[in-house]
Amino acid sequence: MELGNQGLMNLIDKNVIKKSHLFENSIWKYIIRSMFAGMYLTIGTAMAVAAADKVNHIHPDLGKFVYAMLFSWALIMIIYMGAELGTSNMMYLTAGVNRQTIKFNRAFQILSVCILSNMIGGIISGALVMQTGIFLNFNSNHYLAETVATKLLKPGFQVLIEGIFANIIVNTAIVASLRIKDDAGKILAVQFIIAFFAFLGYEHVIANFSSFAMVFFSGGIAEMTMGSVMNNFFFATIGNYIGGGLIIGFTFAWLNKGET
Repeated sequence: MELGNQGLMNLIDKNVIKKSHLFENSIWKYIIRSMFAGMYLTIGTAMAVAAADKVNHIHPDLGKFVYAMLFSWALIMIIYMGAELGTSNMMYLTAGVNRQTIKFNRAFQILSVCILSNMIGGIISGALVMQTGIFLNFNSNHYLAETVATKLLKPGFQVLIEGIFANIIVNTAIVASLRIKDDAGKILAVQFIIAFFAFLGYEHVIANFSSFAMVFFSGGIAEMTMGSVMNNFFFATIGNYIGGGLIIGFTFAWLNKGET
């Protein structure tokens, strides 16, 4: 079963109102829900990179395929557990402002708290997961270390463009999950759509909170400096907002205004 355009926009409005209500009436519950999103991204990243590293021992080109298909489950966990993800809220809240469901100042406050809480959740869970058995022999040749090193060496403009496409893909998956009511169809849609950006290596700032924290708490790598990390976070955040907030959220709300 698929939801029509007007029904979809009404559902987005409903979700925006629920987020605003929770934020205004129990900000700590909102913060915990947002921290959970960071945790689920860490769990998804840990599983995906551990499996990719193992498969790369068979053939060095196989790991990327395995990583892409497994990382997708991080968003599936976030959706089904009702966690608050900053990059999807870029779409929700921008659409809400466009449709006058929420005021700009409140939307900005919610998004800022969400992203900060995502980061805290990602850092705490990233530090803890690196103490588990599968990562005790972590080194600079691990799939995760090589992936993070590649991210940190990217110039700002490349991170910006990849951030735009990453959040177009993520929020396309979110819209698909809203449209499709059958759980099996929803899971398949999210898994394969998210696999696009994971395989392409595009920049998702919230996922980077987790992966960077995991590498940092394992001892770090030469490419990980304050400047390279801040460069990635800054341009990825802007790119993610352009892709998810403006291109999907704002434009989608505008396209579905009125009878046309």
